[in-house]
Amino acid sequence: MEEQNLKAMNPRKHFEGVGGSYNKWYPSDYPLLAQSKVGAGMLLLHPRGFAILHYSDASKVGYVLRGNNGVTGFIFPNTSNEEVIKLKKGDIIPVPTGVTSWWYNDGDSDLEIAFLGETKYAHVPGDISYYILSGPQGILQGFSQDYVAKTFNLNEMDTSTLLNSQQNGMIFKLQEGQTLPTPTKDTKFVYNLDNYDFFMKVSESEFPFIGETGLAVVVERLGPNVVRSPVLLVSPADQLIYVARGSGTVQIVGLSSSSKIELHVESGQLIFVPKYFAAGKIAAEQGMEFFSILTAKLGLVGELKGKTSVMEALSAEVIAVSFNITAEFEKVLRSNTTN
Repeated sequence: MEEQNLKAMNPRKHFEGVGGSYNKWYPSDYPLLAQSKVGAGMLLLHPRGFAILHYSDASKVGYVLRGNNGVTGFIFPNTSNEEVIKLKKGDIIPVPTGVTSWWYNDGDSDLEIAFLGETKYAHVPGDISYYILSGPQGILQGFSQDYVAKTFNLNEMDTSTLLNSQQNGMIFKLQEGQTLPTPTKDTKFVYNLDNYDFFMKVSESEFPFIGETGLAVVVERLGPNVVRSPVLLVSPADQLIYVARGSGTVQIVGLSSSSKIELHVESGQLIFVPKYFAAGKIAAEQGMEFFSILTAKLGLVGELKGKTSVMEALSAEVIAVSFNITAEFEKVLRSNTTN
């Protein structure tokens, strides 16, 4: 991994319509995404905006950045049930490979969801591709009309209705009178982090459904001018980070102190931290929030400072010898480290 490739990454518009838009990070812009086999996208739905029925070629996790009246429908492979799920700000929503889904904004304000995923089995490494089931870009359009007619036992006129009635693209607004199913009140498919402060790691042990994606999630929230002690990737998992709010500085250190990178990051950008690297963060005046995935179910992270950190666990003698400091200075350091 060449450290000069570790830079803040910006998305480009992939689709825009009256119902909303979808932006994504292209591996052609950032080859690091293809090399590391991770990808990301951003779904924005305006009120009554609907993202059409589709499946993708990557396991991913969504994080609801804003909006409290989102709805998604999941159809799992080899089942005849549709799971209808309510979404609100702070929700984590895993989307395993093989799930067919639709997304809808049933509120009066915009719904925005960031998706981060692993693309090691994707058609294009570094890119999450979507396979549409209906409309002018739908998969059925690729088959002959005669084949579609025989598959659904339709006459010619009804086949034309099935194939040609929906003329909208990937995202559009529902018309007056069109409705969608009501979400299930209690669901095992979302995990809300809106009430957590500072740092929260979510893996299969806390949220069993996320295990279906093979990923773990970390959300960090830093107040104004807060300095975040280094986070160590201590297991073989890369970290893909989305800056959800605010701005600041991120420092990434690799095999040695000479291989460090310092990045100024802003809301809406991606950062990549390679496995076994360390990352430190400093928030600017408005604070900073991060949503990230770890490309392993456990995705272990370690702390350099704090009550459950490496520095706190070490004996006073080892710290003094390792840093060649006096016992008196070690006590000052330990006190500062714990606090």
